[in-house]
Amino acid sequence: MTEVIVRRGEPVDRALKRLKSKLDAEGILDEVRRLRAFETPSQKHRRKARANAKRGRIKFRFNP
Repeated sequence: MTEVIVRRGEPVDRALKRLKSKLDAEGILDEVRRLRAFETPSQKHRRKARANAKRGRIKFRFNP
């Protein structure tokens, strides 16, 4: 479970911004959007192919 502790004197909107960035980094928002509606097999294949390509680019970039 993702949590953000609001610091003393910190505006709530700044804490919300930190929470949103944590959720985005963990991929929770993408998961919620994906599960909100039915995904056809072709859409699932396309999503997985994009994820694999992104993983490959990152792997290639950081492993010379």
